[in-house]
Amino acid sequence: MDNIIEIKALCKSFGVKGNRTQVLDNVSLAVGKGEFISLMGASGSGKSTLLYLLGGLDTPDSGEIFINGQDISRMRDKELSKLRREGMGFVFQFFNLVQNLTVEDNILLPLVMDGKKLKDNSERLNDILDKVGLSDKRKCYPNQLSGGQQQRCAIARAVIYEPQILLADEPTGNLDSKSGTEIMELFKRINDEKGITILMVTHSGECAAYSDKVITLCDGRILS
Repeated sequence: MDNIIEIKALCKSFGVKGNRTQVLDNVSLAVGKGEFISLMGASGSGKSTLLYLLGGLDTPDSGEIFINGQDISRMRDKELSKLRREGMGFVFQFFNLVQNLTVEDNILLPLVMDGKKLKDNSERLNDILDKVGLSDKRKCYPNQLSGGQQQRCAIARAVIYEPQILLADEPTGNLDSKSGTEIMELFKRINDEKGITILMVTHSGECAAYSDKVITLCDGRILS
């Protein structure tokens, strides 16, 4: 299996000089194309920090991150922005939807921001609305949706570009168990049908059971 992500000797700390906390300590990891990986560990173990570094939302103190063989630390801002916009999708615990936009407008937002013509993407929109079960909610606003429906909208927005990688930070952490199960089944379907590589931070063993592999972090190091 070809690796889509390779991390080499990654280190990250926070704080001021003389009083810094090591959050990631010499982490190395390879993720194959199409894998569904869960990152687990106690609070403060470095899970979310690792995810944000992978997404280019933060920079490491040292080490390398390769996406499709490219070192993202050597990318220009424009290249990194394009990778985040088209090559990666992001899903967070809090849905981060735009409250004054409808479901379909929230989903289409990445295309709008990229200057794409919406009429050229109507079929793609209809397909993703069907996949996430929101076809009948397309004209609704976020405050008219349940938490699970809002998260499904956020997932649809994250995959509208059909990215190679989906990064999810505690995607069920703000949901009841039934909605959480529905979200995990949706992730699994996206992984199986689209071949999108998924890295998910979770505290839940039930959620991690949907993944191909579980990686456990403790004090900034990989245990398994």
